Amino acid sequence: MTTAARLRTFTGLDLLAALRSRWMMAVALVYAALFGLFVWLGLRESSVLGFTGISRVVLNVVNVAVLAMPGVALVATSQSVVRARSSGLLELMLAQPVRRGEWFWGLVASRTALLLGPVAVLLAGAIVWGALVEHDPTVVGLTVRSFAILAALVVAFTGLGVWLSTLAPTEERAVVYALVVWLASAALHDFVLIGLLLKTPLPPQTVFALAALNPVEAARVALLAGVDPQLSILGPVGFWLANRLGPTWALVIGVGWPALLGIGAMLLASRRFRRMDAVG
Repeated sequence: MTTAARLRTFTGLDLLAALRSRWMMAVALVYAALFGLFVWLGLRESSVLGFTGISRVVLNVVNVAVLAMPGVALVATSQSVVRARSSGLLELMLAQPVRRGEWFWGLVASRTALLLGPVAVLLAGAIVWGALVEHDPTVVGLTVRSFAILAALVVAFTGLGVWLSTLAPTEERAVVYALVVWLASAALHDFVLIGLLLKTPLPPQTVFALAALNPVEAARVALLAGVDPQLSILGPVGFWLANRLGPTWALVIGVGWPALLGIGAMLLASRRFRRMDAVG
């Protein structure tokens, strides 16, 4: 078998194993329930930032997903390598005529596909609904932009998750590492930044740079810039962003930085994985 064929085989095996597990079904059901709830709410007459109908649904769902997706990605990946080592699965796989990198990148590819698959299906359904039922020309651009932002977040936290999995000596420690990373990115970063702003007046560009270091914040700004190009809700920082960067560069940063962070974490994890023992 060629390297590509072995990579596809490992990807398929991990996909089948994940699809048989209950957590993947639970995540898909949660996505579907949230989307159904927002459909029920979003198809009413009220609007958010001028968006109604299915566009409002997409906007609300993606806002929730920006916070939830990092946690889901970390849960799906943070125990993957350490569990394979402790259970003997990795030793069994590497007893075959394969390379470590083939198993590792097959794992990364399968987890990324599993995390993005349900979201892609729901957003594709939104595009079809907007085109056939509401005849809304704005839903395509909003949906494509939203999917790009979520895909970058998945890459970022999938990379961080597998890196943590190569660092953690046990599955329990991996869960703790993942929880700390999620809390830091979803909540603690905001509190630290707000506290810093209350104590020290900072120029808008410095505030944006500090906020954008967090991939979740970068994704939020990119999403907001797409629906409110003036970014008036962000005050002086939003005025600086709207006049100096604009929505296009906000999107580039909101997609490019999380993706770059995730790829870098994957490469670090791959390097460490190649050097570690097959049995934990």
